[in-house]
Amino acid sequence: MLSEAITRHIQLYRSMGFKYRAQEYMLRSFGDFAGSRSEDFIRTDTVLEWAASAPSLRQRHDRLLTVRRLARALSAEDQHHQVPPSGVFGRAPRKRRTCHILALDEVDRLLRAASQLTPRGSIRPVTYTALLSLIACTGLRISEALKLEQRDITEDGLVIRATKFQKSRLVPLHESARRGLKQYLAVRNRIGTTTPTVFISQRGAGLPYSTVNGTFLYLARSAGLRAGPGRGGCRIHDLRHGFAVRSLEQCAGDRKAVARHMVALSTYLGHTHISDTYWYLQATPVLLGEVAKATEALHRGGEQ
Repeated sequence: MLSEAITRHIQLYRSMGFKYRAQEYMLRSFGDFAGSRSEDFIRTDTVLEWAASAPSLRQRHDRLLTVRRLARALSAEDQHHQVPPSGVFGRAPRKRRTCHILALDEVDRLLRAASQLTPRGSIRPVTYTALLSLIACTGLRISEALKLEQRDITEDGLVIRATKFQKSRLVPLHESARRGLKQYLAVRNRIGTTTPTVFISQRGAGLPYSTVNGTFLYLARSAGLRAGPGRGGCRIHDLRHGFAVRSLEQCAGDRKAVARHMVALSTYLGHTHISDTYWYLQATPVLLGEVAKATEALHRGGEQ
């Protein structure tokens, strides 16, 4: 049965450390589509018809490549499975989302809004103030912050375990960040809970991403950083972008420090390749000022 082959394929990828969530959704969808036609083998016509029903070129392309990967694996065992061509839908350009690098006063407004969350006197405003503060000053991914457990807070920093690229790393903390985290834990540990995660809800449970993201959007609107529902604006991930940019700004005036800094920043953020770190950088007045100075020095024949 095709559904059983799909299950084995998903289990194989997960055994290698891949989360394979979006791919599972697509493969299950294709399996249902093929099953409705009583097909036990992958057929090119069926794959293309199913993929073409996606609403965008990017989604059609992703659907095709995901099932094609499955087809190539299955055809090695049974040639009744057909492998569809890869370029049917072309390649949709991957658009880079516009990032909002929050100014320090905007971060302050966001944190003040978090401190005013209701119910007053509950753990909720304390939790969100501490969570957003930690992300802003360390550049953690939101998923990393939400999975953080008390055992991961060490004298040397935060131990971030098996994250996006199945890598673990140590994130050193500035003394002010360590002090703020300690103050939060003093409040958090008065809540009767057995939940190991650092950041908890009013009921003492771990915080799901959907709840945190919804709360962040509410806070961003309250702070005047986003328009109404359905409108664009800053995202919680922009705090990570902001950390990368602000840390690079600290190299201002020392051109030789930039290369060393980028290697350290890439490691600190948990990136596999330094090109992933470049993706986080944005033009700011400080950085553009440094570019202008370097360009002027080059034009005058001075130090580059």
